[in-house]
Amino acid sequence: MTDWGAHHFDIAQWGLGMDHTGPVEVIPPDGKDYKHLTYKYANGVEMRHIVYGPCVTFIGTEGKISLIGVTGESRFEPEEIGRECTYKVVDLKDAYGNKGHYDDFRDCVRTRRRPVADVEIGCRSITVCHIGNIAYRLNRPLKWNPDKEEFINDPQANRHLDRAKREPWAI
Repeated sequence: MTDWGAHHFDIAQWGLGMDHTGPVEVIPPDGKDYKHLTYKYANGVEMRHIVYGPCVTFIGTEGKISLIGVTGESRFEPEEIGRECTYKVVDLKDAYGNKGHYDDFRDCVRTRRRPVADVEIGCRSITVCHIGNIAYRLNRPLKWNPDKEEFINDPQANRHLDRAKREPWAI
C-alpha cells in the first residue's frame, strides 16, 4: 500500500481537492458495513481502497471517471460525461506543462519554483497509506487529525506513527 498506493492516493487526494489535508477517519473492513478500507473526509466524502485494476475511480451522481496515472488514460461512464472535458494543449514553455517528475524536479532546482508534486503533497499522500496500514494492523476504526497529523485520543495508534531510534540518533 505504500508503494503504488502512494501514487493512487496522490491522484485521489488531488481529485478531491485534499492535497494539503487528509481524511478525518479511517475504517478497516469489517465484513459487514465496510467491505473495504474506507477513509472519511471532513466534507463527508468517502474514499475506498479497493484492490483491482491500475486506476483511481471517482464516482459521482452522474457517473464515473477512472484515471490511470501511469498512462494518463481516462475512462468515462457514461461516455457522454467525457465529452464535457476539455484538454489543454500543453505549451512546452509552460512551467507546469506535461513533464515527468524528473524533468520537473531539475527545472525546479534551476528556477527555485515549487514542483508540481511538492514535498507537502507527497507527505499527505503517503500519510494516507500509513494511517490505512495502521487501521488494518489494529483492526478498528481510527479518528485522524490531519492538521496535527496524529490520531485523536488514541495513544496505541499514535505509537505506530514513529519507531524508536538507535542511539545516538534522534529527531
